[in-house]
Amino acid sequence: MRNRNPILIVFLSLCVILIFVGASSDEPELGSARVVFQTEYGDIEFGFYPSVAPITVEHIFKLVRLGGYNTNHFFRVDKGFVAQVADVANGRSAPMNEEQRIVAEKTIIGEFSQVKHARGILSMGRHADPNSGGSSFSILLGDAPHLDGEYAIFGKVTKGDETLKKLEQLPTRREGIFVMDQDFANRADYNSVVILLWLMKSLEKGHKQMESCELDKSILKRRLAASTVEIERQRMKCFP
Repeated sequence: MRNRNPILIVFLSLCVILIFVGASSDEPELGSARVVFQTEYGDIEFGFYPSVAPITVEHIFKLVRLGGYNTNHFFRVDKGFVAQVADVANGRSAPMNEEQRIVAEKTIIGEFSQVKHARGILSMGRHADPNSGGSSFSILLGDAPHLDGEYAIFGKVTKGDETLKKLEQLPTRREGIFVMDQDFANRADYNSVVILLWLMKSLEKGHKQMESCELDKSILKRRLAASTVEIERQRMKCFP
């Protein structure tokens, strides 16, 4: 019996390797678009899974294009679990225009899939109703198999894990079921982990001119966003 153990071990090891390789090939393909959230702790770039959650991707991408996430914030940072972006309608420090509000208040159906909740995955937030997703979403900071099939995955982080690690080091406090950034929990002006600006780019060939235009627009939007935030702060200070 002892002579067979090494063979059995080798066979099982090969099976594990084959299963692992096979599983990695099942990862959905990312689309060519990339979005970058800029924060004071660094940038976070992510891509979308249009083949997995086309309605969710279209909805979030539209909010990004409209500048909906500018001056929004991460209201929840739970180390090893999630960093959650607030819903646009209630999370921004800058006022919204009518188009932004209409899209931000829209709810979408739950596009549940077989994709696993692992570090870097983007997963939609929702209420008890599975079709109540809006604009809040989480970036997974670790594996969370209990969320699989329960929340709609629509993309993943492609760059910026170092930024996520910085967020995980922030002091936190528990508020009910949420682990929140300490600064956010103590302040009413949502200035803890703020999304300063979004950027869009494409990986497809032939989009150099578009990327250049996006860069020009991003610089302008950064200036406008900074001005808007300052105006809003002064308004809240002088006219509470």
